Amino acid sequence: MSVWGKLAGAAAGLAVGGPIGALVGGVAGHYVIDRDGDQPGGGDGEDQVAFTVGVIALGAKMAKADGVVTMDEVNAFKEVFKVPDGEMKNVARVFNLAKQEVAGYEAYADQLASMFKGNRKLLEDVLDGLFHIAKADDEFDPSEEKFLQQVAKRFGFTDTEFSYIKARHVVASKRNPYEVLEVQPTVSNDELKAQYRKLIADNHPDKLIARGVPEEFIAIATDKVAAINEAYQQIAKERGL
Repeated sequence: MSVWGKLAGAAAGLAVGGPIGALVGGVAGHYVIDRDGDQPGGGDGEDQVAFTVGVIALGAKMAKADGVVTMDEVNAFKEVFKVPDGEMKNVARVFNLAKQEVAGYEAYADQLASMFKGNRKLLEDVLDGLFHIAKADDEFDPSEEKFLQQVAKRFGFTDTEFSYIKARHVVASKRNPYEVLEVQPTVSNDELKAQYRKLIADNHPDKLIARGVPEEFIAIATDKVAAINEAYQQIAKERGL
């Protein structure tokens, strides 16, 4: 079942709760409740729903809080993630509800941090999704970076870890290849190769699905893997590997 079907199922039985659960409940009446099981081998349905609604809600909070969602914002999400045309109205409803909700971004970030406290890679995936939304209009302004840094802190990431995550999303010509690979310039060639292989493995689509990223969101790994490959090739060329 698609994550959009699971969003309906959440209202029927998944104990998401909190501000994310409130958003799910707010759009539930617009869905035909689907109680089908999760796809074999897929991530846990509750994690997938929390991930999906969390990214939408935090993306809405990151946008200018003018109270009315714009189609540009919705289309940015559609471009980044695989959203069927028939579900765009529901995505827009979640955006609108999140922007109108009195709860600040802190409530959503803290709930995700609590739900995924044993799954830091999934929290990193949430940040990757937000970075994709932020740069969908080909602009990444300081206010968006500040917002993402604050979310990252609530997720438990250090400033150094945030700089590593950010490095994969800046313009290629401005990337520090060592930051992209999460290593120091003093790293040995063997350590560099091992870290490169680890990052590629961690961002394989099967790994993302296993930790709770819906299949519709696997596109967030594409640019990430490309940045990792490019960074490694740049360093390897400089070192003559």
